[in-house]
Amino acid sequence: MSMSTGRHPAFFSFSSLILIAPLCIIGAIIGTELITTLGITTNTSLIGALAGMALARLPMAMFAHYKSTHMQNLAQSAISAATFGAGNALLLPIGIPFVLGRMDLVGPMLLGVFLAMLVDGYLLYRMFDSEVFPAEGAWPPGVAAAEAIKAGDEGGKKGLVLLGGLAVGVIGSIGAFGLPVIPMSAFGVAFIGNIWALTMFGVGLLLRGYSSTVLPWLTPGGDLMKAYIPHGVMVGAGLVALIQVVMLMMKRDSAITGTRTPAAEVRRTIAGGTGAYMAIAVVIALLGGLFTEMSLGMLILFIIYAAFAALIHELIVGLAAMHAGWFPAFAVALITLVIGMLIGFPAPALCLMVGFSAATGPAFADMGYDLKAGYMLRGYGTDPEFEREGRKQQMFAAMFAFVVAGVVVLLSYKGYFAANKVAPVDRVYVATIKAGASWEVAKQLLIWAIPGAIVQFLGGPQRQLGVLLATGLLLLNPIAGWAVLVGVVLRIVWTRMTAGQKQSEMEVFAAGVIAGDALYSFYDTTSRTFMPKK
Repeated sequence: MSMSTGRHPAFFSFSSLILIAPLCIIGAIIGTELITTLGITTNTSLIGALAGMALARLPMAMFAHYKSTHMQNLAQSAISAATFGAGNALLLPIGIPFVLGRMDLVGPMLLGVFLAMLVDGYLLYRMFDSEVFPAEGAWPPGVAAAEAIKAGDEGGKKGLVLLGGLAVGVIGSIGAFGLPVIPMSAFGVAFIGNIWALTMFGVGLLLRGYSSTVLPWLTPGGDLMKAYIPHGVMVGAGLVALIQVVMLMMKRDSAITGTRTPAAEVRRTIAGGTGAYMAIAVVIALLGGLFTEMSLGMLILFIIYAAFAALIHELIVGLAAMHAGWFPAFAVALITLVIGMLIGFPAPALCLMVGFSAATGPAFADMGYDLKAGYMLRGYGTDPEFEREGRKQQMFAAMFAFVVAGVVVLLSYKGYFAANKVAPVDRVYVATIKAGASWEVAKQLLIWAIPGAIVQFLGGPQRQLGVLLATGLLLLNPIAGWAVLVGVVLRIVWTRMTAGQKQSEMEVFAAGVIAGDALYSFYDTTSRTFMPKK
């Protein structure tokens, strides 16, 4: 397979757009349907890659272009960006003012989150392969996509290992042979990600899943969420993580080689992103009429806090996605909402703020996955110029997909609202706004922020122990916790038995497991959405 010879396929070409434009429309429709029907958005990147592979095997010269693994990478980048963009970054946020009964805020929200989504994806493009978000990071779904594309291109032993992993992933996801349904992506991630971070992630999942049995003394009924314990842990871990990110940005660059992004450029990117988010917050506040409901001082505070919440949400989601392949975007947005309520913003401002915050993060994480896949397919940065060109083309593909997602949502959201279909988490946000927050909640956040901050500090910026512990605590999925920890144990056994000599085979197998889980999840969720049983 040629990784870095010749020119990288251009996104803005007829052969690229004739494949990718329809994929973007399909991906956006899938995203909007899944987020309103099931409340989740499945990863569709492998579908784009498979479409390119299928076309490449047609015996016609016009389809020969699709044999390029880099073209397949552009296809998978675009369809996944369209799916996450339409579902998570656009339709979910604009459902919040609808549920609140403020249709007049839907337009300002849609414009604001569309702009935020574009900034979100661009910031990751600029920060990828930096000290904060290194290309060597796990980014598990990206590894799965790259290994699937490489196996389709190379075949041989690697292809067989990948197929074996894929079969394991599908079998576990189906719950065959009397087994329970297992989130196999969590199992596969354990073989790829940072082992310390993933162990803490698994521990968090188990603590949340069995808190009523193991920790009944912490809160009545053992419900950690009602006591705001996961929220507090994430607040503490998130603040320390932000400080660690700032410290990494402050490092002096020395002997920067290859494609590594200098810290100075990361600083400029963060500064530019913060300015962009503040400008978007101003637009949302003005178009939403917040100046009529708040004093000038409170309006300025809203603009600053909304921009900060969007940025911290983006960074936390990105760090969790890089290390674990999972990210608690809904829950972290809920934390920013609760803090906004404690500050004292009125309901319309809270509605716009939490939607703005929720819009950042998913596109950021998805861009990281796709750039990781491209990085692997282009030879791990061995040809810096080819790598930079490839990243730029992937960025073009994602931005095009975001625009398509915006058009699809603009044309379809009234139909969803007429049928009273919104993302289920929108009703949670609105119920939280109506319930209000008390100083008892603030006390719980402060108390549990302390252990979160300590764990994050001890783990350091490379392990992100506090963020991953909080991520696990925010997700109710104990089976995933067992899957992660069993995977970690098997990874240790595999590594010791082979003395680390078959590390690459282990990662290919893990990528197959993740791919199998993703493909079955795609089939299962889309069949339940588009072909529901009577």
